[in-house]
Amino acid sequence: MTLPFTPEPDFKPEVHGFFDPATNTISYVVRDPGSEACAVIDSVMDIDYAAGRITHESADRMIAMIREKGWRLEWLIETHVHADHLSAAPYIQEKLGGRIGIGENIVIVQDTFGKVFNEGTEFERDGSQFDRLFIDGDSYAIGGMTAHVMHTPGHTPACMTHVIGDAAFVGDTLFMPDGGSARADFPGGDARTLYRSTKRVLELPEKTRLFMCHDYGPNGRDIAWETSVGEERRHNIHLHDGISEDEFVEMREKRDATLSMPRLILPSLQVNMRAGAVPKDKDGRLMLKVPVNAL
Repeated sequence: MTLPFTPEPDFKPEVHGFFDPATNTISYVVRDPGSEACAVIDSVMDIDYAAGRITHESADRMIAMIREKGWRLEWLIETHVHADHLSAAPYIQEKLGGRIGIGENIVIVQDTFGKVFNEGTEFERDGSQFDRLFIDGDSYAIGGMTAHVMHTPGHTPACMTHVIGDAAFVGDTLFMPDGGSARADFPGGDARTLYRSTKRVLELPEKTRLFMCHDYGPNGRDIAWETSVGEERRHNIHLHDGISEDEFVEMREKRDATLSMPRLILPSLQVNMRAGAVPKDKDGRLMLKVPVNAL
């Protein structure tokens, strides 16, 4: 057993998913059933990239629910630096409070993409834009709940899985069983590392609920975002029991070579490596860069 904590499979937090059809992202509000405390995981800020227009309808839906219920927001969690949607964490924090947390290897991502976007020395590459940098085995409280953090790299160096009772929020480490796994070809990604991370997640108790960050409805099925460790071990098309590490790596690297860059990767990385803050130019105007032939 390589889990850095003892699972609590009999504790069931309240989980509410919010699907964003523009980016196929699922954000979550997770509430402690014994108090009014809650956390937001992987929020979305809306962008019309062609028009250069940012809005907050997706975040406002979560804010409205939390306010209506009278809950208290304590954490805004990023499972990783997303390459396909922009985080709304600072917008939600301004409205409701809470602390923003991400894995400590955000500093690797900041260093890598600070160079890609030719960021100046004013861009701090120490993770200081976030309120908490998690390491493997860390824990934090959401009311009376204890959330445990596992480092699960491979898709990105900073990927973390957050386990709260019988619920695990896996980011892009796993997809639904018929979706398989996330790509591992971004800078800092590695298919072999991803395989080992998924196997670590699948050491959790079989009934552990797994909550996905994305779903694309393969073969026309309805969008879904909750499965279980047992279902993944039996049916995941890339990672079911019996698939060897070498088999997975061969499949993943071959598949990744055919994939195009995500539509929102350029704005997403610039914003998300800043904890959801949109960069500004020297005159203080919100401004995004488009590096040419850099990815």
